[in-house]
Amino acid sequence: MGRWLDFESNPWGQEVLQGVSLDLMYLAIGLAVLFTLGHWFWYRRRGFSKQEEVAEAQGSVAGIPERIVRHTLASRIFHWSMAASMLVLLVTAFVPLLGLEFAWVTIHWIAGAVLILTIVYHVIHSIGWQDFWSMMSMGAKDVREGISHFRHVLSPKAPTPEKPGKYPFDHRMYHNGIVVVSLAAIVTGVLMTLRIETPFWEPNTYYPFVDQAVSGYSELGEPVISLTPGATTGLMFVIHGIAGVSLILMVTAHIYFAIRPDKRWFTWSMIRGWIDREHYLAHFDPDKWSVSDGSVQEQAPGGAIADSVVSAPRVDD
Repeated sequence: MGRWLDFESNPWGQEVLQGVSLDLMYLAIGLAVLFTLGHWFWYRRRGFSKQEEVAEAQGSVAGIPERIVRHTLASRIFHWSMAASMLVLLVTAFVPLLGLEFAWVTIHWIAGAVLILTIVYHVIHSIGWQDFWSMMSMGAKDVREGISHFRHVLSPKAPTPEKPGKYPFDHRMYHNGIVVVSLAAIVTGVLMTLRIETPFWEPNTYYPFVDQAVSGYSELGEPVISLTPGATTGLMFVIHGIAGVSLILMVTAHIYFAIRPDKRWFTWSMIRGWIDREHYLAHFDPDKWSVSDGSVQEQAPGGAIADSVVSAPRVDD
């Protein structure tokens, strides 16, 4: 454990947990590189790239517009704001450990505050204007879809999985993973921020978790009690650090898939807001993702009204 966790001695000679070690960051970077290279070679070996080239749109085009809204303007603003704050957090968290000195603490907690605000906005927007549970719920059909995809990944002889609805299984799993890791980083990050100086409060080095210890005795023989960050504080640092190195892997994987030629149309949909009819028919099941309420009209009005389209709910449950 000593290789992955950092310990320091307190004034009383006790080993106190300080957080994760630098080795864990290097491990995360190494695993991220191995994943991207390994997936690329595996993908080429399985011939998926050729399958993508010959993929044909199947199904009737009757009633399906040439452009289908996938992400509203509000969703895209959230995504890119969260992406920017997440990248700033990762850079300010790990680059200083490599020896590059700059005023990273202030930048780090401000980026964290931006991340919290974007997530609060996203939750409100998802509940009020989108189908909130379409990304969060997991039913029997979701499990079967995941098993089908897993079998197809392991063996080229396995049947091709059914086309998904608006949010494929792997997208939902990644989303839920990001939720767990981000919440762990945010909760511990807020508690850690209480220990530094901000415009909102004075720093308290020992807040919120402290241990009491007898550091000596007064002239009257009474014990002098001193406070020192306790084991719970160290555990908080560890959880925050593990969340950080986990995000190195998850963000790297996300960027890798976003720039892959066969997935780039997903990225363009997060920029433009829509996908074309060919990609819709080739990759999605119209019975699971109805686009009758999500089309981009030929002369759609601009502004917030045009972006107020409610995302089509899942109908595959």
